[in-house]
Amino acid sequence: MGDGTAAAGIDVALERHRTELTGYCYRMLGSSFEAEDAVQDTLVRAWRSHDRFEGRSSLRSWLYRIATNVCLDMLSAGNRRARPMDLTDATPLAQAALSPRPDHTWLEPVPDARVLPAVGDPAEAAVAKESVRLAFMAALQQLPPKQRAVLILREVLAWKASEVAELLDTSVASVNSALQRARATLAERSQVGAEGEVSDPLDEEQQKLLERYVKAFEGYDMAALTALLHEDAVMTMPPFDLWLRGPADITGFMSTIGASCAGSRLVPVRANGLPGFAHYKPDPDNGGFSPWAVQVLELSGGRITGFHCFLDTGRWFPLFGLPLHLEAEAGEGEEGA
Repeated sequence: MGDGTAAAGIDVALERHRTELTGYCYRMLGSSFEAEDAVQDTLVRAWRSHDRFEGRSSLRSWLYRIATNVCLDMLSAGNRRARPMDLTDATPLAQAALSPRPDHTWLEPVPDARVLPAVGDPAEAAVAKESVRLAFMAALQQLPPKQRAVLILREVLAWKASEVAELLDTSVASVNSALQRARATLAERSQVGAEGEVSDPLDEEQQKLLERYVKAFEGYDMAALTALLHEDAVMTMPPFDLWLRGPADITGFMSTIGASCAGSRLVPVRANGLPGFAHYKPDPDNGGFSPWAVQVLELSGGRITGFHCFLDTGRWFPLFGLPLHLEAEAGEGEEGA
């Protein structure tokens, strides 16, 4: 009986750290699914060796040490996840072709709730959100794995250099040097696909921009949509490596290759510390609407700067807890039938 109670106590103690560990592993790996696997592996290892945990460090820092080793092992294959604009140049609409690349190529979206633990300090919450945004995540993927760990632990999680040195079994000088090199790499990349200026919570102007976006998209009104897009706005559609730049090419694509999305429905989601939508398009076979994409939007200066559509609905919709079918509302779907 005593052993069972102790085991349950260990379970609860370990489980308390799941969300923040998932956030850490996600930043390290760039994949929501690999992050879940890494955390599961971390908690299993911690459970098995809990009797050898001597309490010389806190349980939290011990878990981070295990999670770091799990992530470094997973990254030893050298794969770096990316966004389409990290791999190729923008394609003019006239040459647009949908060529998929394997899942492991792409930086993956993640629901805020899985990686952002509830914290009381608004400044801390803002840093956490900024550090899972797509542009920052893409920049992190350019760092060698140990530099990545150092930067996340020092800059995002605010660990002391001495704590990071202990976790990585290295010197404070080595940690400081890795941090300097990581910062230099991020500074070089800061102009590429900037993550925009998304307030937390969204300010009134951003809220209105999103309302106008939903109205324009659901009405498939390309003139209204053009007015909301920044002149350098980008549209991506993983698993396809195609990406488009500028309102003319984006709306041109949507009204030609993407024309079947007319009459869609958008359901709000929170992904990567950014506003997003589950995009359902009309289902001519079964009626109602079927999943098409999880959209993640980047905003800046009252315009949409990034319009990222993650199309693997079989993976993303269950991850975000979204239904795989929406019923049509009364009277819907009769127009133009």
